[in-house]
Amino acid sequence: MRVSTLTTLLSAATAVHGYANPLTCSGVCTNAHDPALIRRSSDGKYYRFSTGGKIAMHSATTINGPWTYLGAAIPNGSKIDLTGNDDLWAPDVTLFGDTYYMFYSVSSFGSQSSAIGVATSTDLETWTDHGATGVASSSGSKYNAIDPAVYYDGSKMVMTFGSFWQDIFTVNMNNPPLTVASGASSTNIAYKSSGTHAQEGAYIAKNGDYHYLFFSVGQCCGYDSSKPASGGEYKIQVCRSTSATSGFVDKSGTACTAGGGTTVLESHGNVYGPGGQGVYYDPTLGPVLYYHYVDTTIGYADGQKQFGINTIDFSTGWPVV
Repeated sequence: MRVSTLTTLLSAATAVHGYANPLTCSGVCTNAHDPALIRRSSDGKYYRFSTGGKIAMHSATTINGPWTYLGAAIPNGSKIDLTGNDDLWAPDVTLFGDTYYMFYSVSSFGSQSSAIGVATSTDLETWTDHGATGVASSSGSKYNAIDPAVYYDGSKMVMTFGSFWQDIFTVNMNNPPLTVASGASSTNIAYKSSGTHAQEGAYIAKNGDYHYLFFSVGQCCGYDSSKPASGGEYKIQVCRSTSATSGFVDKSGTACTAGGGTTVLESHGNVYGPGGQGVYYDPTLGPVLYYHYVDTTIGYADGQKQFGINTIDFSTGWPVV
Protein backbone atom coordinates (compact mmCIF):
# COMPACT_ATOMS: atom_id res chain seq x y z
CA MET A 1 0.00 0.00 0.00
CA ARG A 2 1.34 3.47 -0.89
CA VAL A 3 2.19 5.83 1.98
CA SER A 4 -0.37 8.38 0.73
CA THR A 5 -3.14 5.75 0.89
CA LEU A 6 -2.15 4.69 4.41
CA THR A 7 -2.13 8.33 5.52
CA THR A 8 -5.66 8.74 4.18
CA LEU A 9 -6.83 5.66 6.07
CA LEU A 10 -5.28 6.73 9.34
CA SER A 11 -6.46 10.32 9.05
CA ALA A 12 -10.03 8.97 9.12
CA ALA A 13 -9.37 7.74 12.65
CA THR A 14 -10.11 11.06 14.33
CA ALA A 15 -10.52 10.90 18.10
CA VAL A 16 -14.08 11.35 19.29
CA HIS A 17 -14.97 11.15 22.99
CA GLY A 18 -11.76 9.24 23.72
CA TYR A 19 -12.23 6.77 20.86
CA ALA A 20 -11.29 6.91 17.21
CA ASN A 21 -13.88 6.87 14.44
CA PRO A 22 -13.95 3.71 12.31
CA LEU A 23 -11.72 3.79 9.26
CA THR A 24 -13.48 4.76 6.04
CA CYS A 25 -15.52 1.93 4.49
CA SER A 26 -16.78 1.95 0.90
CA GLY A 27 -18.94 -0.35 -1.20
CA VAL A 28 -21.26 -2.74 0.66
CA CYS A 29 -20.58 -1.84 4.31
CA THR A 30 -23.89 -3.17 5.65
CA ASN A 31 -24.73 -6.90 5.83
CA ALA A 32 -22.02 -6.87 8.48
CA HIS A 33 -23.45 -8.43 11.66
CA ASP A 34 -20.83 -10.48 13.57
CA PRO A 35 -18.15 -10.02 10.91
CA ALA A 36 -15.08 -12.15 10.26
CA LEU A 37 -12.19 -10.53 8.42
CA ILE A 38 -9.27 -12.25 6.68
CA ARG A 39 -6.79 -11.53 3.86
CA ARG A 40 -6.08 -14.16 1.21
CA SER A 41 -2.43 -15.11 1.37
CA SER A 42 -2.03 -15.74 -2.37
CA ASP A 43 -2.95 -12.27 -3.64
CA GLY A 44 -3.69 -10.01 -0.66
CA LYS A 45 -7.43 -9.79 -1.37
CA TYR A 46 -9.62 -9.16 1.69
CA TYR A 47 -12.70 -11.20 2.58
CA ARG A 48 -15.48 -10.48 5.03
CA PHE A 49 -18.05 -13.00 6.28
CA SER A 50 -21.12 -12.25 8.40
CA THR A 51 -24.27 -13.59 10.04
CA GLY A 52 -27.29 -14.53 7.91
CA GLY A 53 -27.90 -15.47 4.32
CA LYS A 54 -26.11 -18.79 4.89
CA ILE A 55 -23.02 -16.73 5.76
CA ALA A 56 -22.77 -13.65 3.58
CA MET A 57 -19.43 -13.25 1.76
CA HIS A 58 -17.86 -9.98 0.60
CA SER A 59 -14.47 -9.17 -0.90
CA ALA A 60 -12.35 -6.07 -1.43
CA THR A 61 -8.93 -5.15 -2.77
CA THR A 62 -8.16 -3.05 0.32
CA ILE A 63 -9.20 -3.37 3.93
CA ASN A 64 -11.54 -0.37 3.66
CA GLY A 65 -13.17 -1.40 0.38
CA PRO A 66 -14.85 -1.09 -1.93
CA TRP A 67 -16.59 -4.21 -0.59
CA THR A 68 -18.54 -6.38 -3.06
CA TYR A 69 -21.15 -9.02 -2.14
CA LEU A 70 -20.21 -12.49 -3.44
CA GLY A 71 -23.17 -14.56 -2.24
CA ALA A 72 -23.62 -17.29 0.38
CA ALA A 73 -20.58 -19.20 1.67
CA ILE A 74 -22.70 -22.29 2.43
CA PRO A 75 -25.52 -21.99 -0.13
CA ASN A 76 -27.17 -25.31 0.77
CA GLY A 77 -27.15 -24.61 4.49
CA SER A 78 -25.49 -26.63 7.22
CA LYS A 79 -25.58 -30.42 7.55
CA ILE A 80 -26.49 -29.91 11.22
CA ASP A 81 -30.12 -30.89 11.73
CA LEU A 82 -31.32 -28.00 13.88
CA THR A 83 -33.60 -25.03 13.41
CA GLY A 84 -31.49 -22.28 11.88
CA ASN A 85 -29.39 -24.49 9.62
CA ASP A 86 -30.44 -22.40 6.61
CA ASP A 87 -29.45 -19.09 8.24
CA LEU A 88 -26.14 -19.51 10.15
CA TRP A 89 -24.59 -17.06 12.57
CA ALA A 90 -21.33 -15.51 13.75
CA PRO A 91 -18.69 -16.96 11.43
CA ASP A 92 -15.02 -17.06 12.35
CA VAL A 93 -12.51 -17.70 9.54
CA THR A 94 -8.89 -18.69 10.18
CA LEU A 95 -6.04 -20.08 8.10
CA PHE A 96 -4.35 -23.20 9.51
CA GLY A 97 -1.68 -24.65 7.24
CA ASP A 98 -2.90 -24.22 3.67
CA THR A 99 -6.62 -24.54 4.53
CA TYR A 100 -9.12 -21.90 5.64
CA TYR A 101 -11.55 -23.01 8.36
CA MET A 102 -14.91 -21.34 8.88
CA PHE A 103 -16.63 -21.99 12.20
CA TYR A 104 -20.29 -21.00 12.45
CA SER A 105 -23.36 -21.28 14.69
CA VAL A 106 -26.66 -23.02 14.06
CA SER A 107 -29.37 -21.67 16.35
CA SER A 108 -32.47 -19.51 16.54
CA PHE A 109 -32.97 -16.32 18.54
CA GLY A 110 -33.54 -16.96 22.26
CA SER A 111 -33.05 -20.73 21.93
CA GLN A 112 -30.45 -22.85 23.68
CA SER A 113 -30.82 -25.59 21.05
CA SER A 114 -27.61 -24.75 19.23
CA ALA A 115 -24.55 -26.32 17.65
CA ILE A 116 -21.26 -25.22 16.12
CA GLY A 117 -20.29 -26.34 12.65
CA VAL A 118 -17.24 -26.03 10.40
CA ALA A 119 -16.56 -25.64 6.69
CA THR A 120 -13.24 -25.55 4.81
CA SER A 121 -11.85 -23.82 1.73
CA THR A 122 -8.57 -23.35 -0.10
CA ASP A 123 -9.51 -20.04 -1.75
CA LEU A 124 -12.03 -18.35 0.63
CA GLU A 125 -14.75 -18.44 -2.04
CA THR A 126 -15.75 -22.10 -2.42
CA TRP A 127 -16.57 -23.87 0.84
CA THR A 128 -17.14 -27.50 1.84
CA ASP A 129 -19.42 -27.95 4.84
CA HIS A 130 -18.37 -30.65 7.33
CA GLY A 131 -21.25 -30.16 9.74
CA ALA A 132 -20.95 -30.59 13.50
CA THR A 133 -17.73 -30.08 15.48
CA GLY A 134 -19.09 -31.76 18.60
CA VAL A 135 -19.86 -28.52 20.45
CA ALA A 136 -23.62 -28.29 21.08
CA SER A 137 -26.13 -27.21 23.70
CA SER A 138 -29.73 -27.80 24.68
CA SER A 139 -32.11 -26.63 27.39
CA GLY A 140 -30.33 -26.96 30.73
CA SER A 141 -26.78 -26.67 29.33
CA LYS A 142 -24.31 -24.35 31.04
CA TYR A 143 -23.95 -22.32 27.85
CA ASN A 144 -25.45 -21.55 24.49
CA ALA A 145 -23.22 -23.13 21.82
CA ILE A 146 -22.82 -20.17 19.50
CA ASP A 147 -20.14 -17.58 18.57
CA PRO A 148 -17.20 -19.94 17.93
CA ALA A 149 -13.62 -18.81 17.35
CA VAL A 150 -10.63 -21.16 17.09
CA TYR A 151 -7.15 -20.13 18.16
CA TYR A 152 -3.75 -21.87 18.10
CA ASP A 153 -1.90 -21.04 21.32
CA GLY A 154 1.44 -22.49 20.19
CA SER A 155 0.77 -26.03 21.36
CA LYS A 156 -2.93 -26.76 20.87
CA MET A 157 -6.07 -25.67 19.05
CA VAL A 158 -8.56 -23.94 21.36
CA MET A 159 -12.17 -23.03 20.58
CA THR A 160 -13.92 -20.27 22.51
CA PHE A 161 -17.72 -20.17 22.39
CA GLY A 162 -20.80 -19.37 24.42
CA SER A 163 -23.44 -16.77 25.07
CA PHE A 164 -25.63 -15.86 28.07
CA TRP A 165 -26.47 -18.61 30.62
CA GLN A 166 -22.97 -19.11 32.13
CA ASP A 167 -21.42 -17.18 29.25
CA ILE A 168 -18.06 -18.01 27.64
CA PHE A 169 -16.25 -21.36 27.57
CA THR A 170 -13.23 -22.94 25.93
CA VAL A 171 -12.54 -26.48 24.70
CA ASN A 172 -9.53 -28.12 23.07
CA MET A 173 -9.86 -29.11 19.42
CA ASN A 174 -8.16 -31.70 17.27
CA ASN A 175 -5.52 -30.57 14.81
CA PRO A 176 -6.76 -29.97 12.13
CA PRO A 177 -9.68 -28.42 14.05
CA LEU A 178 -12.67 -30.19 12.54
CA THR A 179 -13.84 -31.77 15.81
CA VAL A 180 -13.39 -31.53 19.57
CA ALA A 181 -10.33 -33.33 20.90
CA SER A 182 -11.00 -36.78 22.34
CA GLY A 183 -11.85 -36.58 26.03
CA ALA A 184 -11.80 -32.77 26.07
CA SER A 185 -14.19 -30.97 28.40
CA SER A 186 -15.32 -27.37 28.33
CA THR A 187 -14.00 -24.80 30.82
CA ASN A 188 -15.63 -21.52 31.83
CA ILE A 189 -13.33 -18.54 31.15
CA ALA A 190 -15.68 -15.53 31.42
CA TYR A 191 -18.97 -14.94 33.24
CA LYS A 192 -21.12 -11.91 34.04
CA SER A 193 -23.10 -13.13 37.04
CA SER A 194 -25.39 -10.10 37.28
CA GLY A 195 -28.32 -9.11 35.11
CA THR A 196 -29.07 -11.25 32.06
CA HIS A 197 -25.50 -12.59 31.77
CA ALA A 198 -25.24 -10.74 28.46
CA GLN A 199 -21.74 -11.72 27.40
CA GLU A 200 -20.77 -13.42 24.13
CA GLY A 201 -18.72 -13.27 20.94
CA ALA A 202 -15.37 -14.25 22.48
CA TYR A 203 -12.20 -13.92 20.40
CA ILE A 204 -8.60 -14.52 21.55
CA ALA A 205 -5.65 -12.60 20.07
CA LYS A 206 -1.99 -12.85 21.08
CA ASN A 207 0.25 -9.85 21.67
CA GLY A 208 3.57 -10.10 23.47
CA ASP A 209 3.35 -12.46 26.42
CA TYR A 210 -0.43 -12.28 26.73
CA HIS A 211 -3.49 -13.87 25.22
CA TYR A 212 -6.22 -11.20 25.05
CA LEU A 213 -9.83 -12.34 25.36
CA PHE A 214 -12.12 -9.86 23.59
CA PHE A 215 -15.89 -10.20 24.03
CA SER A 216 -19.17 -8.31 23.60
CA VAL A 217 -21.41 -7.28 26.51
CA GLY A 218 -24.99 -6.00 26.47
CA GLN A 219 -27.95 -6.05 24.08
CA CYS A 220 -26.83 -6.82 20.55
CA CYS A 221 -29.87 -6.38 18.40
CA GLY A 222 -33.31 -4.95 17.73
CA TYR A 223 -32.42 -1.36 18.57
CA ASP A 224 -35.05 -0.04 16.18
CA SER A 225 -37.86 -1.74 18.14
CA SER A 226 -36.45 -2.08 21.68
CA LYS A 227 -33.58 0.26 22.45
CA PRO A 228 -31.97 -0.52 25.82
CA ALA A 229 -31.33 1.99 28.59
CA SER A 230 -28.20 4.06 28.02
CA GLY A 231 -25.14 1.85 28.46
CA GLY A 232 -27.14 -1.36 28.01
CA GLU A 233 -26.28 -1.65 24.32
CA TYR A 234 -23.37 -3.71 22.95
CA LYS A 235 -19.82 -2.74 23.86
CA ILE A 236 -16.47 -4.49 23.55
CA GLN A 237 -14.45 -5.53 26.58
CA VAL A 238 -11.22 -7.47 27.16
CA CYS A 239 -9.37 -9.57 29.73
CA ARG A 240 -5.89 -11.07 29.38
CA SER A 241 -3.90 -14.07 30.59
CA THR A 242 -0.58 -15.83 29.99
CA SER A 243 -2.70 -18.95 29.30
CA ALA A 244 -5.22 -19.23 26.46
CA THR A 245 -7.53 -21.41 28.55
CA SER A 246 -7.65 -19.91 32.07
CA GLY A 247 -6.70 -17.08 34.36
CA PHE A 248 -8.10 -14.13 32.41
CA VAL A 249 -8.28 -10.85 34.35
CA ASP A 250 -9.12 -7.26 33.47
CA LYS A 251 -6.94 -4.17 33.90
CA SER A 252 -7.99 -3.81 37.55
CA GLY A 253 -7.15 -7.45 38.29
CA THR A 254 -10.76 -8.67 38.48
CA ALA A 255 -11.16 -12.20 37.15
CA CYS A 256 -13.11 -12.51 33.92
CA THR A 257 -15.04 -15.36 35.57
CA ALA A 258 -16.11 -12.90 38.29
CA GLY A 259 -17.54 -10.26 35.99
CA GLY A 260 -14.26 -8.64 34.98
CA GLY A 261 -13.84 -6.79 31.72
CA THR A 262 -12.01 -3.63 30.64
CA THR A 263 -13.91 -1.65 28.02
CA VAL A 264 -12.11 -1.35 24.67
CA LEU A 265 -14.83 0.30 22.60
CA GLU A 266 -18.34 1.54 23.33
CA SER A 267 -20.91 3.94 21.91
CA HIS A 268 -19.53 7.36 21.00
CA GLY A 269 -20.51 10.10 18.59
CA ASN A 270 -22.48 8.49 15.73
CA VAL A 271 -21.19 5.01 16.63
CA TYR A 272 -23.72 3.00 18.66
CA GLY A 273 -23.52 -0.53 20.05
CA PRO A 274 -20.20 -1.78 18.64
CA GLY A 275 -19.64 -5.54 19.03
CA GLY A 276 -19.36 -8.93 17.36
CA GLN A 277 -15.63 -8.24 17.18
CA GLY A 278 -12.42 -9.93 16.16
CA VAL A 279 -8.77 -8.96 15.73
CA TYR A 280 -6.74 -9.19 12.52
CA TYR A 281 -3.03 -8.51 12.15
CA ASP A 282 -2.88 -6.54 8.93
CA PRO A 283 0.48 -6.43 7.11
CA THR A 284 0.21 -2.65 6.65
CA LEU A 285 -1.88 -1.33 9.55
CA GLY A 286 -0.76 -3.82 12.20
CA PRO A 287 -3.40 -5.11 14.65
CA VAL A 288 -6.93 -3.95 13.87
CA LEU A 289 -10.19 -4.44 15.73
CA TYR A 290 -13.11 -5.22 13.41
CA TYR A 291 -16.74 -5.22 14.47
CA HIS A 292 -20.28 -4.19 13.55
CA TYR A 293 -22.01 -1.04 14.78
CA VAL A 294 -25.01 1.20 14.21
CA ASP A 295 -24.35 4.55 12.56
CA THR A 296 -27.01 6.69 14.22
CA THR A 297 -27.16 8.99 11.17
CA ILE A 298 -28.25 6.01 9.03
CA GLY A 299 -30.56 3.87 11.20
CA TYR A 300 -30.82 1.40 14.08
CA ALA A 301 -32.19 -1.70 12.29
CA ASP A 302 -30.11 -4.87 12.33
CA GLY A 303 -29.90 -4.81 8.54
CA GLN A 304 -28.39 -1.32 8.67
CA LYS A 305 -25.44 -2.26 10.86
CA GLN A 306 -22.11 -1.11 9.47
CA PHE A 307 -18.70 -2.77 9.21
CA GLY A 308 -16.16 -1.04 11.46
CA ILE A 309 -12.37 -1.23 11.69
CA ASN A 310 -10.00 0.54 14.08
CA THR A 311 -6.28 0.16 14.61
CA ILE A 312 -5.24 -1.06 18.09
CA ASP A 313 -2.32 0.10 20.21
CA PHE A 314 -1.01 -2.56 22.64
CA SER A 315 1.96 -0.49 23.85
CA THR A 316 0.57 -0.03 27.38
CA GLY A 317 -0.10 -3.74 27.76
CA TRP A 318 -3.82 -3.20 27.20
CA PRO A 319 -5.49 -2.62 23.81
CA VAL A 320 -6.38 1.00 23.06
CA VAL A 321 -8.53 1.90 20.05
